[in-house]
Amino acid sequence: MSSNSEIIQRFTDAWTDMDIDRIMGFFHEDAVYTNVPIDPPNHGHAAIRAMIESFLGMATACEFVVHHSAENPSTGVVMNERTDRFRIGDRWMEAGVMGVFELRDGRIQAWRDYFDMAQFQKAMSG
Repeated sequence: MSSNSEIIQRFTDAWTDMDIDRIMGFFHEDAVYTNVPIDPPNHGHAAIRAMIESFLGMATACEFVVHHSAENPSTGVVMNERTDRFRIGDRWMEAGVMGVFELRDGRIQAWRDYFDMAQFQKAMSG
């Protein structure tokens, strides 16, 4: 596993602690985070933090279960297929996600998550 893959593994592991400051430490100040089915992209720490806080705020527990990971070391891109799990009330809500991370100097410059919004909404209501 390369250093970029290790960084992303530590990042996905950090969600289990639900420590927003630790999570934010993985991002460049001018990073961009996009949940592709949700507009608009989140530019910079303040916007990214607000989006992440909205996810963490609804949950009492969280984990990202990475199933597969791939990387292009020459471009700093790491991709992972995962299941994002959020404990809301007395049940776990799960969503299948494909994440693309662009790293620069050991930190996340861009992060895009692709997921099925209908599946996510069904899980939230069910």
